Amino acid sequence: MKLSATMFSTAAALCLALAAAPALANGPTEKDAIAMVERGVALVKAKGKDEMMKKINAKDAEYVQGELYIDMRDLKTGIVLAHPYNPSIVGKDLTDVPDASGKKYRREIIDLAAAKGKGWVDYQYKNPTNGKIEPKTTFIQRVDDVVLEAGIYKK
Repeated sequence: MKLSATMFSTAAALCLALAAAPALANGPTEKDAIAMVERGVALVKAKGKDEMMKKINAKDAEYVQGELYIDMRDLKTGIVLAHPYNPSIVGKDLTDVPDASGKKYRREIIDLAAAKGKGWVDYQYKNPTNGKIEPKTTFIQRVDDVVLEAGIYKK
């Protein structure tokens, strides 16, 4: 039996999807968050922060995958530059607004980015897939004068 290119592509895509399904069923991992931020850093270095903002706002599949997504803030001002699920906070400085437990995690993100360039920050945040406030850990990395952030919800 001879397979057409389309049938072969479809079969290959189905095999890849089935192979990835067990990992996705358990949710994204810390490795996934790091990889997404690193892709974002590479894009900012290659095409600039405006292009990254466009990708985030358009919910580009490279940078927005359900509960795993990138957002971006200005390093100096703390102003949110792009957020795929909460556009109402874009343009706002929420640096000292605490999470549900009272932690000023955004201040911690900015301080960590300024001091070390990258790392992890834990806090409480609304999960876009279920609307609940849940524990989250976020990998952050400074690139030029912005901070890219991608986090996972702790199950």
